[in-house]
Amino acid sequence: MVKYNCLNPIAGIGLDLFTEEYEKTAELADADVALVRSAAMHDLELPTGLKAIARAGAGVNNIPLDKCAEQGIVVFNTPGANANGVKELVTAGLLLASRDIVGGINWVQTVKDDETVAKLVEKGKSKFAGKEIQGKKLGVIGLGAIGVLVANAAAHLGMTVYGCDPYLSVEHAWNLSRSVKYVKSNEEIYKECDYITVHVPLLDNTKKMINAQAIETMKDGVIILNFARDLLVDDDAMEAALKSGKVAKYVTDFPNPKTAGMEGVIAIPHLGASTAESEDNCAMMAVRELMDFMETGTITNSVNYPACDPGQLTTPGRVVICHRNIPNMLSQFTGTFSAEDVNIEHLVNKSRGNYAYTVLDLAVPVSEEFVGKLKAIEGVLSVRAIG
Repeated sequence: MVKYNCLNPIAGIGLDLFTEEYEKTAELADADVALVRSAAMHDLELPTGLKAIARAGAGVNNIPLDKCAEQGIVVFNTPGANANGVKELVTAGLLLASRDIVGGINWVQTVKDDETVAKLVEKGKSKFAGKEIQGKKLGVIGLGAIGVLVANAAAHLGMTVYGCDPYLSVEHAWNLSRSVKYVKSNEEIYKECDYITVHVPLLDNTKKMINAQAIETMKDGVIILNFARDLLVDDDAMEAALKSGKVAKYVTDFPNPKTAGMEGVIAIPHLGASTAESEDNCAMMAVRELMDFMETGTITNSVNYPACDPGQLTTPGRVVICHRNIPNMLSQFTGTFSAEDVNIEHLVNKSRGNYAYTVLDLAVPVSEEFVGKLKAIEGVLSVRAIG
């Protein structure tokens, strides 16, 4: 029986995918696997029996990835599951920034009780006139699951779309509209586009990527949208650019103490993936990832261990090993079984940075003795028998 714990409420349509071999537990300490959305895990004591964590969403800033990797805990996320929800809100953001919809709505509330409200509206609406997005240039930085959908939607709305992503995958390239102009650098987007939207992860080299230097190279009156991560934008630089008029509007889905009240900012309360459909999709993907991992050792969409698909188990036993990516590990694994005259029928080894993952299919069931010997090897972080 596999025990799972939910650190946040997880959509029932996802949890319903668990079979009778899985049992919910209220205590993380008793869990084999855990599901989480936004709960902060950095200060939690991770139980020694925990084997995997699935984040029902894309961002994993709330999970101590290195700590998990060192304990041999595989961390999954659900990229693309909430992509449509975010794409729709980005589209709304384009319109909110182009037409003073928010200002107009707020103004109506100030005159709603006036009996001549209809006449006041006709007289006052010119104060909220905006511009259309059709024919304007949109730059999409980051062409992952969300960026591709945003680019395609904008193209359908009649925008001229530029896209940039040095790590564009074959899958996303196939899904990208042929009308999107693929460029090699963000600088070309900065120079050419009337609107810029960022869809990249928060890394050391992307933190505050929208800074004073980048903004200086942009067109006057540019509109910037951020539905990816708060720290991608330098708030001080943005404030100065809004005051000078260099940036006309800044739309962010991540209000903070500075941007929430900043003039020229449209701050949305992190609604990108806040749809019933997105929550359902994330929950289902997270549960499937955990089940695949527990039942076959398959790793899909992990953020701290390499992807690995060893296929269905067709031998009497399978052992999966999370370990450090250092020399001589495989020879020690194979030597453990050869010393017992056990044949290894299939072996898969994958690595990712400082960590690696090995799957061995054996001609005999995996005994506790084998598991103990593998755990005793220096550099091994966790061992699990399947079958």
